[in-house]
Formats: sequence, C-alpha cells, structure tokens
Amino acid sequence: MSRVLEVSEESLKRDLEALKATLNEKDYRRVVGALANAMGRGGQLRMHEITGMARQSIRTGMDEVEDLAAGNIDAEADAERVRREGGGRKRTAEKNPELAEKVEQIVRDIPYGSPEQVLWWTTLSLRDISDILKHDFGLHAGKDVVARTLGELGYSRQQNQKQLEVGAPHPDRNAQFEFINAQAQDYLSAGDPVISIDCKKKELLGNFKTSGSEYRLKRNPRLSLDHDFELKDLGHIAPYGVYDLSRNLAFMNIGTSRDTAEFAVNSVALWWEHFGAPTYPNAKRLLITCDGGGSNGSRLRLWKKGLAVLAERTGLEIQVAHFPPGCSKWNKIEHRVFCYISKHCAAQPFLDVEQAISLIGSTRTNAGRVVKCNRDATVYKTGLKVSDDDFEKIDLERLEPMGTWNYIIRGFRPQ
Repeated sequence: MSRVLEVSEESLKRDLEALKATLNEKDYRRVVGALANAMGRGGQLRMHEITGMARQSIRTGMDEVEDLAAGNIDAEADAERVRREGGGRKRTAEKNPELAEKVEQIVRDIPYGSPEQVLWWTTLSLRDISDILKHDFGLHAGKDVVARTLGELGYSRQQNQKQLEVGAPHPDRNAQFEFINAQAQDYLSAGDPVISIDCKKKELLGNFKTSGSEYRLKRNPRLSLDHDFELKDLGHIAPYGVYDLSRNLAFMNIGTSRDTAEFAVNSVALWWEHFGAPTYPNAKRLLITCDGGGSNGSRLRLWKKGLAVLAERTGLEIQVAHFPPGCSKWNKIEHRVFCYISKHCAAQPFLDVEQAISLIGSTRTNAGRVVKCNRDATVYKTGLKVSDDDFEKIDLERLEPMGTWNYIIRGFRPQ
C-alpha cells in the first residue's frame, strides 16, 4: 500500500492547510492533483472531501502534473503565470468597448452646473449610471464596473473647496498681506507678542449631529436628535480663540452668551491675564491679526473702545492688522488651531458646556500644541453703541495708507 494511503485524513488535511498559506493557486492545485494521482482510483473524490476544492480544479491539477511529467508544458513560460492565458471572464469593458464612451456621455449630459464648463462632475450615484446604461444603451454594467470606468476616465468623488472669491479682489489686498507679514516679523524679532484671533462657529449644546465620522462597531451608529433646534435649557457655545504665534500656544474662551465686541475684547484680556503677561513680562506692545468682520470688525467702534480700555489697564500699545475682505482663511488661527479642533471633535456632540470644554481642551496637534480652555459665563448685551464723543476720546492712530485695516490704540486721550 502506498505511503499516501497510510496517512490519516486529519493529518493530511492539517498539512495541506499549512501548505496552502505558502503556495499560490496554481502550485497548491498541482500538489492536490499529485496526491489524487498517487491515490489512484477514487483519489479525486477523496481529495475533494479532504480539501473542499472543486473536483474540476483537482482534475485540472492532475492533468497539469501529468503534462509536466511528460514534458508537454514549457516550464519557463509556466513559471511566469499563475493562471492559464485566457482564463477567467472577460472584463465588461472588453466585451463592450463603447462602455467608457457611454459613461462619459451620461456624466456630460447630466452635469451639476453648466455643461459649457471645461470640467464636468455629476451627482448621479453609481447605481443611477448603471441603470441609465441598461435602459438607454442596453449595456449591463454593475456599480463596481461603473466606478472603475469613471476612475479610468479621470473622475473621482471630491468635496467642494472654498476657493472662488465673490467679486474682484481688493486692490490693496497684496499690499496688506505684505504689511501684516512685515509687522509680525518686526514684533517677533523684538520678542513682542503677536496673536491671531477669531471666533469659531457657534456650536449647539445637546445630542445634535455633528460633522465627521468615528470608528464604532458595525451597525451601531451614534444616534442624535433629528432636528437642529437650539434647546433652551442648554443653549450654545461660542468658542473664541487666541493663538500665540511665537509660543505656538492656543487659548479658547468658551462663551455661553453672544459673540459681541465685548466678548472678543474680553477673550484677548483673559489670554493676556493668564498667559500673555506671565510669558511676556517686559512687553510694551501687542500685535493682533484678525479678520475684517464679525465681533472684531475693522469698522466696529465697540471693538476699538474695548481695546482702549484694555490698553489703559495693561499699559500696552495695541496694534491691530485686519486681513482684507474675503481672506479670513489666511488667518493663522484657522489652520493652526481650528482645523485640529474640528478634527479632534469630529462626530462628537457637545452635550453640555463642561463636556465641550473637556473635548476642546484635549485637542493635540502633531507639533504637540495644546489648547487651553476657559469658561466665560458673562452675559453680553447686544445693541450697544459708542457715541461720536466717546469714540473721539480713544487714542487711536491710523497707519496709512490703509488706515481702516491698520491702527494703533494707546488707551484714551487726556481730558
């Protein structure tokens, strides 16, 4: 009796399973075929029961082993292929050469936007395109084939990007950027503080859906409220950020009231009290870079009056440089702090103020930047005005020729 027949099925099955992990499809098929040949009559059926391999595959392996032994197979050419040439089904694109042309025609005929544009994109799903191919052109192509065809045509799923400006760029835009850069370099070289400030978008408190995704067990999504209406008992938060360019540190003042000019100034004041003054004990001046609108707008009188009060209290000469209209994304705090907070808090609802502060405060960046948080429970009033007389009392020097965007506040003029 042959040695193969003496081996138990359990032992043979174990050895073949171990061998399968190290061989490609062709070599494993031939090993099984060789064993079936060695077993003689009934060997094909027995190897099918042991390995679970299709009987036709075992038959193919048996024939290939016999052909190799007889020298009927070119060993050098055979070594370069795992499957025989021509094996497997033909790709749909090969059977339907016009498939790519029809897919691109569908995308161009049903564009999102003007078909006159150089670039096309579509909101049709892969299944929609597959259905149109079937009903309009009689072509059968599943969603996977459509996806592969779109990729070969150079299409991909992309999100919108905020790049297009509304209206023509301001004529002084480049000059203002150069001015901000020169001023920041001057302050940093002298060891004086330079901060970038802005208020992040308002966040509702409660179990609301937030942007982003997170890893969870399959079929176990985080459930959230189906409407984004502010809950009166919880309210919202307004995270106002101060980013120290020199120290690469961020401070977030988490307000629970409104984003007003008083709130903006108080956020800067809190940063100076807790971080600025201890870090820059000998500083006599401060440079603030910020957007031209919002609670720290270039034309907002209440913002400037608040800075005058802060200058009086701290003895600082406060210079402000606003970015030109439509250029808020170049504000340092946007891509040095806010983007990391958004990524860190992705898909995490702010259930209450404490949880929001804890979540934002635990933000870390690749550079090791830490975000410090403070809760601001002050109720800020809206509708406050600064009269002409009060505004004239501010010791304000405009830095021409772009004095609306650039100015120095030294407190109030002597009476």
